[in-house]
Amino acid sequence: MNNRTKKEQKLANEVTAFIILVSGVIGWFMTESLKGVGMAVGVGFVVLLAFGVWRTTCRKKRMNVSSIEEIDNMTGRQFEEYVGTLFSGFGYDVTYTPTTGDYGADLLLKKEKEVIVVQAKRYKRSVGVKAVQEVLPAVKFYKANAAWVITNSTYTKQALMLAKHNDVRMIDREALIRLSIQMKKETRKSN
Repeated sequence: MNNRTKKEQKLANEVTAFIILVSGVIGWFMTESLKGVGMAVGVGFVVLLAFGVWRTTCRKKRMNVSSIEEIDNMTGRQFEEYVGTLFSGFGYDVTYTPTTGDYGADLLLKKEKEVIVVQAKRYKRSVGVKAVQEVLPAVKFYKANAAWVITNSTYTKQALMLAKHNDVRMIDREALIRLSIQMKKETRKSN
């Protein structure tokens, strides 16, 4: 699953082009020949390729440690339970709402005076604005002071915009991976 946004992909393309251009310029100034330019550009490509392989290897390692592939294969209810277990590890008291008639919250997280309503979405595609619309009324219904939408995927621009205007925290795939890894590290420390 490629989680790069169009903006991130554009930036990656621009950085690649810049590195190749700089390599060519360095090759020209060092040798003042097209052969030197070609060799420098070749070296630039090798460096970019090596970086890409390194980045892919690191990403696969992170994904294995976080168990995101297992999460991707969960049912919706299993994902809700996973999210609850994850946040109980961070010290939250977790309450699961009924599967129907939940008023827009799949679970409630409580810690001291903080009450958070959570909409959990295990999706294969980007989560849209509907998830934010669902969780907003749950804030009043459950007398919460925060709303979160958590997914194993990404969000549409519209969902992110609505969330920003309504102070809804959006936890996407990358953030979920980081939280999962953090929890595993803390669990290992305490054992």
